[in-house]
Amino acid sequence: MRWIIYILTLVAISCTSTKKTDKELFTPYYTPKYAQSFSIVTDNNSRKILIISNPYQSDKPFEQRIYLLEEGQSAPEGEIAVNTPVQKISCLSSSHVAMLSAIGVADRVVGVSGVKFITNATVREQAAEIGYDSALDFEKIKGVGTDVILLYGLYGEQSSLTTKLTQLGIPYIYIGDYIESSPLGKAEWIVALSALCALESKGKEYFSALESRYNALKATAANYSSRPKVMLNTPYRDTWFMPSVRSYAVTLITDAGGEYLYPQNCSAQSEPISLEQALLLASEADVWINVGQMASLEQLKRENPKFANVPAVANRRVYNNTKRTTANGGSDFWESGAVNADIVLSDMIKLLHTNATTDSLYYYKRLE
Repeated sequence: MRWIIYILTLVAISCTSTKKTDKELFTPYYTPKYAQSFSIVTDNNSRKILIISNPYQSDKPFEQRIYLLEEGQSAPEGEIAVNTPVQKISCLSSSHVAMLSAIGVADRVVGVSGVKFITNATVREQAAEIGYDSALDFEKIKGVGTDVILLYGLYGEQSSLTTKLTQLGIPYIYIGDYIESSPLGKAEWIVALSALCALESKGKEYFSALESRYNALKATAANYSSRPKVMLNTPYRDTWFMPSVRSYAVTLITDAGGEYLYPQNCSAQSEPISLEQALLLASEADVWINVGQMASLEQLKRENPKFANVPAVANRRVYNNTKRTTANGGSDFWESGAVNADIVLSDMIKLLHTNATTDSLYYYKRLE
């Protein structure tokens, strides 16, 4: 009897040890060089699967799989799937619009969150307003024939929203470009969106050219002997937030040959500091950037009197990323800037190392 139990135990162990998980059956199809939150694989039935990992800031791990089906294919039961090429797309972020525009399919955007703030004229004129995260117009989303909706996971996983979309039969994808710390990582999401549209070669070609231009500029900036010290932001509701060294803004500063003044924040998110500490930091800064709603030096001095005499203000080296805005206040920096990382870096290099004027910049302007 004991030998029978022993044999059965060996069989059980053998089955357990040789059984492959579904992930082990996947073959890498596209592994990003810079982006951290997506990849594309294929399964043993040659189906492409877009895998989204932790597309928002949370302590709880999250993964989403989307089967990108070609003609004649079907997805396993219960899995999210879209038929490619996708023809009608709704977007909750302007950066998604920019990525689709960059691969030549802006005309496929049928719904947008905050359409009046979109800088892309084609999308602004043709797309329907579908509301915002907590107040989406599901009837409108369904009415415009949305094949897939690209979610902006700023508030984390939204079960009530996704449950409703599932009930309506509308596939959804969390797009995590906004949490990427690398400007190239943010831009690389264009490959994920191009896969939805069956235009992968176009997306890869666009990104490869962008990567080359960006890295050439970065290499040039690395040769500068000086490293200007940089202050960021202005108070938000009486609190001054300083980004992490792992953030998009600080990565740009570093790649442009600058020195961030608050390197002690190594967390995954911005850290609040006192106005007194901010004043001490600003007093050391050569350049001050990303100053919120400030449109002029006079406004900056008026709203922040203690900062009127810091070197960056006295030397007129204060810059904001608001040169390209719509009449309604939409920001092209957060739209097309997502796929023009090289142009953003070029701006940063100019304003850090040449005391650039507004005329020589694309996304930034110098406060006068």
